[in-house]
Amino acid sequence: MAYASRLSCHQSFTNDSRRNILPAKIERFQIFCNSSGAEDQFSEYVVESDSQIRTILEEYMPETNVSVNRDSELLWLPKTIKDFILPSGFPDSVSDDYLEYILLQFPTNVTGWICHTLVTSSLLKARSFSGTTAAASAAAISWMIVCAKVRSISCVCRWVSKGGIGSVGRLLIGGRFGNLFDDDPKQWRLYADFIGSTGSIFDLSTQLYPAYFLPLASLGNLAKAVGRGLRDPSFRVIQNHFAISGNLGEVSAKEEVWEVAAELVGLSLGILALDTPGITSSYPMFVSTWLVMRLLHLWFRYLSLSVLRFNTINLKRARILVDSHILYDKVPGISDCNRMENILVWEKFIRPRIIFDVSLDEMVTGKRRGSMEGATSLSVLRSVWQSYWLHQNWNNSVDMFEQLGQSLIELNNKFDDFMLQIEEAGWNTNQISLKVPKEILIQENQVV
Repeated sequence: MAYASRLSCHQSFTNDSRRNILPAKIERFQIFCNSSGAEDQFSEYVVESDSQIRTILEEYMPETNVSVNRDSELLWLPKTIKDFILPSGFPDSVSDDYLEYILLQFPTNVTGWICHTLVTSSLLKARSFSGTTAAASAAAISWMIVCAKVRSISCVCRWVSKGGIGSVGRLLIGGRFGNLFDDDPKQWRLYADFIGSTGSIFDLSTQLYPAYFLPLASLGNLAKAVGRGLRDPSFRVIQNHFAISGNLGEVSAKEEVWEVAAELVGLSLGILALDTPGITSSYPMFVSTWLVMRLLHLWFRYLSLSVLRFNTINLKRARILVDSHILYDKVPGISDCNRMENILVWEKFIRPRIIFDVSLDEMVTGKRRGSMEGATSLSVLRSVWQSYWLHQNWNNSVDMFEQLGQSLIELNNKFDDFMLQIEEAGWNTNQISLKVPKEILIQENQVV
């Protein structure tokens, strides 16, 4: 039965398809529905939570535009398989970008495990591991099992030393750089793969220089451990972004399902590659195969991270929003802004260069007084807005103090409009993650 409906809300709300920006709870409101065949009969529904809103709108208003059935593209998938590989309640239980990300993650992980198989085979050959090519390509064999096969106590000590150096790298990353990952998880997840690739290069070099196996393998393990130290915290932030229904554990479990499936496929293809005579008999061909797979892996990683749409404001996205507001008097939406965000470039290298912890007195006299350390995110955002206005309107022929005064006037006149626009665009103004670096940055050339 089709229903026509009229919604009367005691508190206004925005019906946005970007589910990750909807509040967890909406004040109660009423929905009045009448049957198309009985115009005088009305039904009243009192709804108090976001989940109840979606349930009633989808059940009683299937022909309206109020709700969007995002599950339609997976209607062909059997329910048993869908429940096995996707979180329960999909797609409403996860963010909108979850499916696109997880589909791109699969080839990313497959190519990653192919590379892992090739690198493991290279390390085993460098240690003169006896056995067939297929046996050498078994990436799941742990290093301790390999040492047990050769029955060498010195080998065990070397592997333990190599692993210990890697553990030190992870320790330093977690202790020194733990505050980086919440601000820009996409960038650090990508950097983790770059650093891990460097570690694999050291591992591949052991086959060329077996006499230097321990230092090369230790450097490789250190680089991969540093990459792992960047990867795990960044990925947890991304998983938390997906878990809009508080289902972080289930999101992590389903990610494991996809990861294991990709691992099995990647190991199978890696072993198949190692059984190919042209690859195993020629070291240049072997390295070329690894390089092609690694480049594919990095490309898929970049694509998967590019589809993520965070509704929080970090310094990179703040730059995009502020620049657009100053130039065009409007701000881009969440999808457009995330699409414009450059996840390859470290924020410190983005122009214009903004240096915090520099007071007005220091700019004029060169003395170092005052500090922005400990400033609130809103204060930092105001500083970014003023810096971009000066960058866009700077005139060397005009007195510096006059331009600074004008920038303050523009900031006071337009910043409230800027905040209103980003809130209307769906940005989470309660999670503006803009932190002033603790270290004092000095740059000799002129910077706005």
